[in-house]
Amino acid sequence: MTLARVTMPGVRPFAPRVSAFSRRFWEGLGEGRLLSTQCVQCGVVSFPPRNLCRVCWATDVPWIELASHGTLYSFTRVHVAPGAFRGDTPYAIGIVDLNDGPRLMCRMIGEVSTQHLDQPVQMLVLDYEDGPLFGARVLLSAQADKAIA
Repeated sequence: MTLARVTMPGVRPFAPRVSAFSRRFWEGLGEGRLLSTQCVQCGVVSFPPRNLCRVCWATDVPWIELASHGTLYSFTRVHVAPGAFRGDTPYAIGIVDLNDGPRLMCRMIGEVSTQHLDQPVQMLVLDYEDGPLFGARVLLSAQADKAIA
């Protein structure tokens, strides 16, 4: 499933280092897909992607596409940020439980408050001039109904 895209101004505040292993993740994100790895031996899905299982240490961890929706577990609003992010303050960082298991931390786009805890979120591709990052936004009830259907 292709993730919704949000155009962001300028370049990424802190561009990721892309390794030979992580390149597939970043290319997938550029295509609108959130990818990670899953252990064949024990079934654990890792995020971020890993080249060996964090539970059983198996090395058979093929790439899979992750869910495009999840639930907001927690969030914080950042008012004082490191230099690279100062221009974005205040901004929200959320902890999201994806529908297929992994818990991840990401930038929240749009309104987020304590009333949104345990509410559905949609994963996003944040398109900056120099490449993608991932984020999420809280779904309104009508959007959530469509996402579940």
